[in-house]
Amino acid sequence: MTLKIVLSIFVLTIFIRFGASIKCYECNSANNSMCLDPTIYDTETIQKYLRSAECERSVLATAHAGKPMFCRKILQTILNKGHEPEVRVTRGCGWVKHRRDCYKADNEDHLETVCQCFSDNCNGVDNLTYSLLTVLTVTLGRIVLVL
Repeated sequence: MTLKIVLSIFVLTIFIRFGASIKCYECNSANNSMCLDPTIYDTETIQKYLRSAECERSVLATAHAGKPMFCRKILQTILNKGHEPEVRVTRGCGWVKHRRDCYKADNEDHLETVCQCFSDNCNGVDNLTYSLLTVLTVTLGRIVLVL
């Protein structure tokens, strides 16, 4: 009898673990300045204003059913000719994994760093952070090359 109970709990635990969806922060610094650099805020403020969502329940999950979801952070430096560069951060769920945890893309009009991670809210405060100094250095280096 005890073996049946232990075995049942073990099987139930496995199903709960694999059935649970990953939670990721979802925001865009274009409409939520906290998304740009949440490290300057206390934990209570982050929990109140930085939304965390279950990826498998999102609209993206229905469009990409069957693919395992993960968290992602995208750091973009948008280069507008004749204007100051704009830094934008987007955090959310992803479904197409890259072979590396982080990678960079250098396009004509923007620089981009994309990082992916695989645990709850890993795209938030303590994980995948970039210093503003690094962003500015890359941006200024790019502007100097254009001039």
